[in-house]
Amino acid sequence: MPKRLSKSKLLAFRQCERRLWLELHRPELRQDDGASLAAFAAGHQVGDLARSLYDPEPRGVLLDPESDGIDAALARTQALLASAQPVFEAGFDAGGALAFADILLPLDPEARRWRMVEVKSSTSVKDYQREDAAIQAFVARAAGVPLERIALARIDSSWVYPGRGDYRGLLVEEDLSADAFARNDEVADWVARAHAVAAQAGEPAIGPGAHCDSPYACGFAGHCGGDGPQARYPVQWLPRIASRALKQHIADGAADMREVPDALLNDKQLRVKTHTLSNAVYFDAAGAAADLAPHRLPACFIDFETIAFAVPIWAGTRPFQMIPFQFSVHRLDANGALEHSAFLDLSGADPSRGFAEALLAACGATGPVFVYNAGFETARIAELAARFPDLGPALLAINARVVDLLPIARERYYHPSQQGSWSIKQVLPAVAPDLRYDQLDGVRDGGAAMQAFLEAIAPDADPARKRQVERQLLDYCRLDTLAMVRLWAFFAGRQEADAPLA
Repeated sequence: MPKRLSKSKLLAFRQCERRLWLELHRPELRQDDGASLAAFAAGHQVGDLARSLYDPEPRGVLLDPESDGIDAALARTQALLASAQPVFEAGFDAGGALAFADILLPLDPEARRWRMVEVKSSTSVKDYQREDAAIQAFVARAAGVPLERIALARIDSSWVYPGRGDYRGLLVEEDLSADAFARNDEVADWVARAHAVAAQAGEPAIGPGAHCDSPYACGFAGHCGGDGPQARYPVQWLPRIASRALKQHIADGAADMREVPDALLNDKQLRVKTHTLSNAVYFDAAGAAADLAPHRLPACFIDFETIAFAVPIWAGTRPFQMIPFQFSVHRLDANGALEHSAFLDLSGADPSRGFAEALLAACGATGPVFVYNAGFETARIAELAARFPDLGPALLAINARVVDLLPIARERYYHPSQQGSWSIKQVLPAVAPDLRYDQLDGVRDGGAAMQAFLEAIAPDADPARKRQVERQLLDYCRLDTLAMVRLWAFFAGRQEADAPLA
């Protein structure tokens, strides 16, 4: 077993003892999802930028423990501590733990006092990041570093990128010294307990639960969820589990919906339970048709794809702002004729202005504009209106015409195959089984669309691959709006579920 545990392993222990054991003994079982991989990439990007912001001259030294080896990095750190230079990825080994500091800055020319800065790609300080800082401070001080202060540098989400590579102001610091230094004994206890778990001969018997996603998604969730008997009707299919009584009932061991008393469920949860167990479809056809009756043709059906950057690349945009780069619009005229138009910008330039102008042209000036989950599209349109005041009134006029299909689906329809979700990708197979996301080539969900966009706008993108990505993105977004047309027709009583309308 390791004589020292890295900070990441200690944080894994803080999340779940089983996760720590698996990280050490069965790392090959780890499978990080796309969101986790994107978060890792954002963290690396912000860390790289932070070095230039904290050391603009530059004077500092960047260590590379992966290439040079941990012991070499530790030895070099000790030598650099006498030089009063900024050190990036400075390594410390003490008290059974190992830690590398993002940024270590001297507070005086004689290197008698230092301050540490941990860089995070989040927009606020989380509890687990306070634990992170406490571990860093514990190890550095135990290694003999005269550490006087420790801070966390996070992203200011209100900051607007002025362009020209000027990222001053992107990061803001929060001093965590008092909290971190006060937790010395607490961290020492974590280290001791983590070593005890690491030394266990067998995998800790800890089942899946809320900790699997808190404070971050665990890559071993698939492994841990696969052991033992599986519930036929998992309680996780119950939508929006919020009541204290229901949460407690689940915490006490209820894993299957059949184990949950009806009295603990709200109307929507009870509907899901009842129709899942009976394998019967719920459809209030009259109510759905009445909901849609006021919204007459012609109509548009719209869907957006967006990208967000921790470090903005386009002037006038904020960190993590969702920038729309693609839309699909299906337009259904008064006679039922269907037309399609699309926008996709893979040039690498800011697509926002072109997107807004094309959207205005595609949606026209009259008729309902159907979406699925209106909060997303209307927020993007409002942001575009604020960025481009000359287009603002026309863009906001689109928002005034928006009709959301999601509440209608949620209130009027449920198929057991939805497994408690009203995502369009869960509803569509039941209503229109001939429309299949799993038959798309390459891009089949929003996460894949983001990754495809990033690949296509890269300066070194292969032209042939870029054309392939363009086709995949267009096909995916087109299916989203065609799906809405089919849902509208089904709910409005205009069409049987299996009758094509394309």
